[in-house]
Amino acid sequence: MRCPYCGSLDTQVKDSRPTDDSAAIRRRRVCPDCGGRFTTFERVQLRELTVVKRSGRRTVFDRDKLQTSIEVALRKRAVAPERIERMVNGIVRQLESSGEGEIASSAIGELVMEGLKALDDVAYVRFASVYKNFREARDFEAILGQLSSDEEAGEAAPQPPRADG
Repeated sequence: MRCPYCGSLDTQVKDSRPTDDSAAIRRRRVCPDCGGRFTTFERVQLRELTVVKRSGRRTVFDRDKLQTSIEVALRKRAVAPERIERMVNGIVRQLESSGEGEIASSAIGELVMEGLKALDDVAYVRFASVYKNFREARDFEAILGQLSSDEEAGEAAPQPPRADG
């Protein structure tokens, strides 16, 4: 593994352990040349995925890019990193198990929106504003109205009878 600090190809693993959800191996590494320490993750990849952009261009799916875009939407929000990791793992698992080698970028965007909606309303609106290319305040009003109507629909569901009543 190449050292991110000095570029040396001779790094050493100092510690390996599974992540909390056992979906990856976390390795602490050290570079003997510069003394730099860094962490790497080893994950199972079921298949090579290709993302088909709106322009028709094809690119290799990048899990880190997905995670970064979700973290940007969740910046300064009180969401535990473990929940973000679970969400990313869930999206990647859905994509890999879909049976398709090529995935439309819009399908990935919809999965992210669905996950963020369940995780944090503010992050959902932030992501939607970029993903759906909002141009006016009216666009925000529409998505907030949709969010409100979804929440009201959830509240309007009949509550199960209480056992003590």
